[in-house]
Amino acid sequence: MAELLLSDLCERLKKEGVGARLEGEDRAVRAVNSLEEAAEGEITFLANEKYLSALRDTRASAVIVGEGVKAPERLSTIRCSDPYAGIAVAIVHIHGHRRHPQWGISEKATIHPTAKLGQGANIGEYVSIAADVTIGDDCTIYPGCYVAEGARLGNECTLFPNVVVYDRCELGNRVTVHAGSVIGEDGLGYAPVGDQWLKIPQVGKVVVGDDVEIGANCTIDRATLGRTEIGAGTKFGNVVVIGHGAKVGPDCLFVGLVGVAGSATVERHVTLAGQVGIAGHLTVGKDARVGAQAGVTGDVKAGSELWGTPAVPVADAKRAAIALQKLPEAMKRLKVLEQEVEELKAALGRT
Repeated sequence: MAELLLSDLCERLKKEGVGARLEGEDRAVRAVNSLEEAAEGEITFLANEKYLSALRDTRASAVIVGEGVKAPERLSTIRCSDPYAGIAVAIVHIHGHRRHPQWGISEKATIHPTAKLGQGANIGEYVSIAADVTIGDDCTIYPGCYVAEGARLGNECTLFPNVVVYDRCELGNRVTVHAGSVIGEDGLGYAPVGDQWLKIPQVGKVVVGDDVEIGANCTIDRATLGRTEIGAGTKFGNVVVIGHGAKVGPDCLFVGLVGVAGSATVERHVTLAGQVGIAGHLTVGKDARVGAQAGVTGDVKAGSELWGTPAVPVADAKRAAIALQKLPEAMKRLKVLEQEVEELKAALGRT
């Protein structure tokens, strides 16, 4: 960790496109920490006003806050257009990104003679790199990974332990793939023949854009024909499943346990919350947001906010949820009304 003057942090925020200004003393900070855990010499942040009491009690020396938030006078304050972005930049410049061990090329790695390794390659024990693979500069591949024939990795990629990249798949620059994920396995392609299933060879590939981060235990199917695509800047949580031939646009955010079926198209800057499922051959328009556990069974318009199964506009889903909560009481009232009707019919001599 390195100390950083708050004025320097403000300048770095501005270079990242995050508006920021310093209010109060220009102090040096040595670490980023939470409101509750921060100590003197550290910087913290507030992005949710329900934690204002923690801001009043924090022992930090500085805080990053949004417009309109009043911080205690004893704190140096960086007023920022986006506190989350501000604290992300602070963490990068004070703590740095994860620093990888520098083991060079392990003697216990298996590397085919035709594979091409860029400068600064960092290849761990029991990594296996097949024929005609291209690895870019400054890549780090952790123990137990397998990169299959003809696959290509750009510069500064990181594969954490036990990642598998199948044959001919392509990763852009600065791609991070976390432990246990598989890129380019066969998609679910079978043709019905009588009461059996005939496998359809999956002869396409996966192409991953620059600056993508893929969580642990994710799978991205290769296309039957052509390519499965993950756009630049997209981020996946853990256990995300992408079907064969799907097209995921740039700058999307998929939380854990998301499933996108084959041949679906997810356009730019779409957010899918945890356990969202997207049916095959659909289009989810740019800037759409889909709430947790939603099941999307039809095309989604750009900018929509959906929730529920089947997914509907959020306002409709909330009304349905409230109605469902009231259903038991409504059923009781209905039974009472039915009993009263029967009593009235009996009083009138009707059957």
